Amino acid sequence: MADVLLKIEGIHKRFGGLHALSDVGLTINKGEIYGLIGPNGAGKTTLFNVLTGLYVPDEGRFEFAGHNLFQQKPHVVVAAGIARTFQNIRLFAEMTALENVMVGRHIRSKAGALGAVLRDPGTMAEERSIEAKAWELLEYVGIADVAHERARNLSYGHQRRLEIARALATEPKLLALDEPAAGMNPRETEELKQLMSKIRDGGVTVLLIEHDVKLMMGLCDRIAVLDYGKKIAEGVPEEVRKNPKVIEAYLGAAHA
Repeated sequence: MADVLLKIEGIHKRFGGLHALSDVGLTINKGEIYGLIGPNGAGKTTLFNVLTGLYVPDEGRFEFAGHNLFQQKPHVVVAAGIARTFQNIRLFAEMTALENVMVGRHIRSKAGALGAVLRDPGTMAEERSIEAKAWELLEYVGIADVAHERARNLSYGHQRRLEIARALATEPKLLALDEPAAGMNPRETEELKQLMSKIRDGGVTVLLIEHDVKLMMGLCDRIAVLDYGKKIAEGVPEEVRKNPKVIEAYLGAAHA
């Protein structure tokens, strides 16, 4: 029997008169790459924002690793073990790659403002540990050679990898990636695919939004499809590919 990591039921999110999510339910198991696809405006990023605490759902149930995260704030969600990247890259542009990853460790650090001022031995030891972990993660995602480069000077592909390294610095159980392959060339996309498999094999469950349907079909263990804020299909890639509702959502009723 699958070991459930995340379960949401009956999620609704409204913006004024717009019903962005309607009765959405998902179950994600530990150790899988779970894909979320759908046409533009289907509600994919809205669901990501609900799962990571940026949006407060109006109704529903949200359980993660034994915790009730319904209507919780982002820092509570991160502390519980959900980390994310964004569709539009959000790095600290003037910080180095190493510093960006070190910032991601703050949720797991213990030293507060007083420790930062006094620079006591415990705080100094923790800072060394944080830096060592940041180096380890840059090596893990394949960009340790640019550790001292400012984030704004990195190539697009390296910036995407840096975002992933910073998210991994929070020690997530679930890594949620919002269109990580957007703007990448075929070589970069293939390398990203390998990295996501590596992350999953390392014990971190992956939740992925991506417009590259070919990539998703070849990478994900299971896929859910949203259309107009509703889940219209869920299953292994081959089942989803053949689902008439999915064909209609992407190609129109004449192809269903």
